[in-house]
Amino acid sequence: MVLSEAQIMPVNGLHRAVYRGWMMKPEQYEEFYAALLRNGIELVTTPKEYTLMHVFPNVYPLVREDTARMEIFPLHERIDVERLKKDFPRFMVKDFVKSVKGTDFPRYFERTVTQEAFDEWMEVFYKYRGGLLTGGICIKEFLELKYYGEQTNEYRVFYINHIPVTISANSGQPNFAARVPQELVEKYRNLDSVYYTVDFAELEDGSWRIVEAGDGSVSGLSEGQDYGQYFRAMYRCFQ
Repeated sequence: MVLSEAQIMPVNGLHRAVYRGWMMKPEQYEEFYAALLRNGIELVTTPKEYTLMHVFPNVYPLVREDTARMEIFPLHERIDVERLKKDFPRFMVKDFVKSVKGTDFPRYFERTVTQEAFDEWMEVFYKYRGGLLTGGICIKEFLELKYYGEQTNEYRVFYINHIPVTISANSGQPNFAARVPQELVEKYRNLDSVYYTVDFAELEDGSWRIVEAGDGSVSGLSEGQDYGQYFRAMYRCFQ
C-alpha cells in the first residue's frame, strides 16, 4: 500500500492523500476511508466514487453505448443458460469486479453449452473467486477483439480530475497497432469520480469498445509505462 501525499498544505485541517494499492471491497474501502479521516487524512477518492468505478454494473449505464451488452444476477442464483443463449451468441462470466482469467475456466461460452455443463462451471468459478467474490454475477457479451499476432490491442486511460493524463498500451501489442481514437477517450473524461481508469480495445472490424473500467486507486499501471511521468502527472492534477 502506498499513500501518496497529494497536497502539502492541509485543507480544513486535513492532509489529502492518494491511495495506490490492493483492491478492496466497497465496504472495506469505506472503513479504510473513515479510519484515515479520523486520523487527519482525507483520500481524494470518496467511498461513493470508489464504488461507482470499482463495481462495473454501477458504471455500466454511463458507458453502455460503447461497451458489451450485459446482464446481472445475484450470487449463487441458478442462471437460465437457455435464455442467455437466445440473447448472446457468445458470453463471458465475471463477478461485479473481476473474472478468473488465467485459469482453466472458459474465456467464453457458446450456444452449444448445456445447462448442466454451465452449472458445473459456475461452481468452479465460485471456488476460484472464493472470498474475493464481489456483488453478483455479470454475464457479458463476448467481443471479438482484433489480434496483432498473438496480442490484442488494448489501451488503459487514467483520468485524474477529468483529465486523461496517460493513454498506455496495455496488452503487449506492437507499436504499429492502431491507437485508441482520441474522441472516444475524451468522451469519458467526465465520469463521476476524480480518479479512475477506462480500458479500450479494438475489435476485429476496426471499431473500438470499452472492455473495463476501474477505480484509479487500485488499477495497475501498464507494462512499460513511465512510472515517474505518471506520478508527476498525478501530483500536478491533484494540486
